[in-house]
Amino acid sequence: MKTAISLPDDLFASADALARRLGMSRSGLFAAALAEFVAKHKGSKISERLDTVYAAEESRLDAATSRSQRKVIRRAEW
Repeated sequence: MKTAISLPDDLFASADALARRLGMSRSGLFAAALAEFVAKHKGSKISERLDTVYAAEESRLDAATSRSQRKVIRRAEW
């Protein structure tokens, strides 16, 4: 699909130079950059939902489990 966008001149020049250096078209560079941006933000929505779920759960360990973990950690080879 074709689209038209407006970019500041310096950003356009930097993108054009990067596309040439990477041996790809400007369109390819813009598509790759947008795909990365969209993927990054898609993951943040998942993180937000997980944060909501885990915020409602108690995160403290009971005393026995905590003692057991300390024993194991002391013996662990780092």
